[in-house]
Amino acid sequence: MTLRNRFTLISSLSFGIVSIITFGVIFFAYYDSTKIFYFEKLRNTALISAIYYLEKDELPKDRHDQIKKEYNHLIQNNRVAVYNQNNEVTFGQNLNDKNIRPFHLQAVRNNKGMQFMSDNQFYYGIFYPDNQGDFVVFVKSPNDSFRSQILRLSIIMLSVLVIGLLAIYFLSRYLSKIVYKPISNVVARINKVDYNNISTAITSTHTNDEVDELIKSYNKLIGRISENVLLQQNFINYVSHEFKTPLAAISGNLEVFAQKDRTPEEYRKVAKESLDNVYEIENILNNLLLMSGMTKLESSHQQVRVDELVWKIYEKLEARAKENRSAIKIQLEVTKPALLEFPGNETLLYLALYNIVENAIKYSEDHPVTIRLLEKEDRLNIEVKDQGRGIPADDLIKISETFYRGKNVDQVKGSGIGLSLSKSIFDHHHIAMKIDSEIGVGTNVLLVFPSDA
Repeated sequence: MTLRNRFTLISSLSFGIVSIITFGVIFFAYYDSTKIFYFEKLRNTALISAIYYLEKDELPKDRHDQIKKEYNHLIQNNRVAVYNQNNEVTFGQNLNDKNIRPFHLQAVRNNKGMQFMSDNQFYYGIFYPDNQGDFVVFVKSPNDSFRSQILRLSIIMLSVLVIGLLAIYFLSRYLSKIVYKPISNVVARINKVDYNNISTAITSTHTNDEVDELIKSYNKLIGRISENVLLQQNFINYVSHEFKTPLAAISGNLEVFAQKDRTPEEYRKVAKESLDNVYEIENILNNLLLMSGMTKLESSHQQVRVDELVWKIYEKLEARAKENRSAIKIQLEVTKPALLEFPGNETLLYLALYNIVENAIKYSEDHPVTIRLLEKEDRLNIEVKDQGRGIPADDLIKISETFYRGKNVDQVKGSGIGLSLSKSIFDHHHIAMKIDSEIGVGTNVLLVFPSDA
């Protein structure tokens, strides 16, 4: 069932239920009040009938004639019966009424009055003591008028209910069309979205209602999906490009190598080049697998000595720095040993710092790389500074994006993953990373550790 039909059904049912309850209350209230009104009229008629019949001997003749003239139209002998103490009709012509029984007469004497309905008739009896004896006066009246009023009221209420239900149904259909039109538009726009224009956002209604919130949430979701799609596209492009180079080098070397016998030195050279290319592919895959599992990383923090991590990186990269005709200098300027202890994942922190220092060595241009540990505002800071080629300003804002590499990297090998991975690890540990660079001067990476570390 669509929302529009559900809204119409709920509105109609709600109106119907409320109307039935309201009409029921009105009907029974009117029924009781009308019945009370008719019985009250009969009571007055019974009292006048008692005066008419029983006070004739006590009232002046002219006064009694006046009462007879005024109330003769109200009192009809066939509707009035005056019973004596022996339950005999002494006045009136309402003789042998089977609905008036001895227990009714006795109830009137005991309670000074009684009312009931029987055979489409209203009955009312009063007890009237007189100098001639104690009498019971019963009057009756057909309830045709009462029944016709109740019937008319029932027809009117039923008609109003049917007309109201039809009106609320069509009104709900019309209003639901207006209310759900924005949702229909959103659905129509979503259905037009395909893989080629998935990043296209839906125009907000700016109504600050639920539909506007739905559009904003949809646009945020589509934004995240489009980023993932773009990441996948870049990943495919990257894999096809980065893997192609070492694989082509391996296959090319082996094809040339297999054409004739080689000297042991040539065997070792080709084997070394092939192994270097294999290690490069393995490193790329390891970084990709690590990045894919970053969001699922469980908390496994423990106290880590940051200075020891730096020395481990120094030992690992010192030989590579020398191959690049560079060097690594470490400056420790921390006076509070407690700042060097940081709660985190040692393996990830090592990898992140390793990538930063390795990049500095790659682009150091025969100049030393300086790793400086210092304290500032009671926080641990690490600076990794090189004097290499630098990063262009338009590349600097994108340099931490996955698979992105600067325009001036030339033939320096890289995957575009290391810096992005490092930033993800630092963000995971709430470590701020700032990169400053100037073409021809060098690059400075500043890591600011949290104060509550």
